[in-house]
Amino acid sequence: MARLKGFKKLTSINEALSRFLDRLQPRKLATVQISLKEALGRVTAKNINATKDLPPYHRSAVDGYALRAIDTVGASPYQPKDLRLVNKELGGERELREIWTGNTLPKGADSVVMLEHTERIGNRIQILVSLTPGANVSRKGEDVKKGDVVVKAGLRLRPHHLGLLAALENREVKVVRKPKVALLATGSELAPLGAPLKPNQIVEVNSIILSELCSELGAESFSLGIARDDEDEIRVRICEGLAEADLIITTGGTSVGVHDLVPRVIEQIEPHALVAHGIAMRPGMPTALAVVQRKPVLVLSGNPVAASVGFEVFARPTILRFLGIKEEGRARLKAKLTRRVAGVLGRRVILRVRVVEKDGDFLAEPIRIKGSSIITTMTKANGYVIIPEDREGLRENEVVMVHLFGTVREEQ
Repeated sequence: MARLKGFKKLTSINEALSRFLDRLQPRKLATVQISLKEALGRVTAKNINATKDLPPYHRSAVDGYALRAIDTVGASPYQPKDLRLVNKELGGERELREIWTGNTLPKGADSVVMLEHTERIGNRIQILVSLTPGANVSRKGEDVKKGDVVVKAGLRLRPHHLGLLAALENREVKVVRKPKVALLATGSELAPLGAPLKPNQIVEVNSIILSELCSELGAESFSLGIARDDEDEIRVRICEGLAEADLIITTGGTSVGVHDLVPRVIEQIEPHALVAHGIAMRPGMPTALAVVQRKPVLVLSGNPVAASVGFEVFARPTILRFLGIKEEGRARLKAKLTRRVAGVLGRRVILRVRVVEKDGDFLAEPIRIKGSSIITTMTKANGYVIIPEDREGLRENEVVMVHLFGTVREEQ
């Protein structure tokens, strides 16, 4: 029991998350209509269909001359075809018309010869290549046909999605409302940033970290402040969050010590609200999950690294479910572990690593397993590796899957 720090039973991550989401059954949030200029990173609420063809007409893909491909048969630098330049629709044989990229293809033309494949002599153009019908032409509807689904529901909009929607003349787009996340830090030893520190006090940083993690996912957060180690104060703050937020995240006060009051307060607000308390993971073992008044409450460790890992494991999928996103994992790559690391049988270990590229190979350098209060283990890392519950550890040079949360640089 001493090894489990007072927890009689630890719940696996998979079981805890499954039970939590089943109890919660998070529903997709309301739809809002916003300007396309404000839509980067937002999540689409419904399928978006093309209201017209794209391109809307046959158009030139290059600068050159529009002509009939049949008039270029057999043309080469050694045997050029001589055509007459006109400034009208093509009505006769061996005629062509000057055209620029994006211009509508004139009637009578079926292809375009690139400017560099021609020589001009007065109003005569010599063609140096043989073309086939459709050469250098973007045909009507080639990119998108009217009625096509161009952006699916539950998709996070990137710059090129916005460009496509703009090309289809969409000035606004319907997206999912941003989830509201209430953040509460607990602990009499905590002080807000900028306040004079009393003896034995430390600056509260979890709300800063978690707020930015929420923003990365497209959620908006607000602070419920810092609650002292007092049941009544914690209860009031949590109830404030329940009244305004879609999701409440607390940090601290979740182990089994004298001042670990948050799980107890949650059970006072709503009996049997706790879904799990004590997760078979490192870091973040004291994490608790609850559903109070049909709203999710995540009780994370007060240690910054453990709180960050708890957010990754439990808050991330919850927020994505609210947004209606089915799958949005972190970018992953395979890398060789630079040294052996020990695991913990029966617990899933989230190992922070620094990935570098060296001589064309990716190497994953373990930061450390222990030290959930050491913030630099996160600032030095750019990804993490999962050590499964049934592994005693990972071998040196073992190929592992790294989940990236930062950039990979070439080792100098």
